[in-house]
Amino acid sequence: MTPENAPGNRWSDLDRPPLNTTALRRALLRPGGLWTSLEVVPATGSTNSDLVRETPRGEGAVLIAEEQTAGRGRLDRVWTAPPRSGIFLSVVLRPGPGVPVERWGWLPLLAGVAAATGLSRAAGVDMSLKWPNDLLVKVNGEERKTGGILAERAGDDAVVVGIGVNVTLRADELPVPAAGSLALANAVSTDRDPLVRAVLRSLEQWYGRWREAGGDPGASGIQEAYAAGCATLGRTVRAELPGGRAVTGEALALDGDGRLVLGLADGERRAISAGDIVHLRPGG
Repeated sequence: MTPENAPGNRWSDLDRPPLNTTALRRALLRPGGLWTSLEVVPATGSTNSDLVRETPRGEGAVLIAEEQTAGRGRLDRVWTAPPRSGIFLSVVLRPGPGVPVERWGWLPLLAGVAAATGLSRAAGVDMSLKWPNDLLVKVNGEERKTGGILAERAGDDAVVVGIGVNVTLRADELPVPAAGSLALANAVSTDRDPLVRAVLRSLEQWYGRWREAGGDPGASGIQEAYAAGCATLGRTVRAELPGGRAVTGEALALDGDGRLVLGLADGERRAISAGDIVHLRPGG
């Protein structure tokens, strides 16, 4: 037998037990449901990259890794964490002809709402959203990024949505000082099995509502829900735009395309579709 403390042993860190694949499948895979397959792998470079390469997979395929060695955030930033210390999953979604392609841009925002609401309930933490795709918790009263969303097109008719969440990372394991984890936010539970179930069930519910509404963010309630949970709105922010440009203003609203509307000092309103957002002062 492999010694318990051997680096390659899946039980080497008893505070971070492996996911129970059989129990997850039993809880999440059901006739008529969104999730059609669920695979847990010990390690991979990136669950998103794996599913993008395997676009023939049908809608509802779920891939979870106990460890990601080349996980990616926005702008190809690296997202890594110790084995079994977080949730690293990706899913295949095929909105179909009933949802216009121009509304697919709401999928990462929808996934953010789903993850935040699911984790808030299951982990017992207050979680908010930083536009466009960061999940925030408070650690000692300070906002910290504990997760993120990455959506990528896969072929002509599919989108792969990845969700990464730091669950049990300790302070000395954080990739950067401004990061956080559910454990550091005093979560009532850091058991990843119920957390994964909560995220995927919430995503199934929100995606179903959005698709039934033809991708309409207003009719599905996703625009209102995102705005209600968004820590960016009402704050003065700096938007660092592609090409090295930056603009500063007050984050006023989300428009119907999911863009962040800024009120500039000269009275202009500008809609930002892509960029890094820096919160310059606490929200009122």
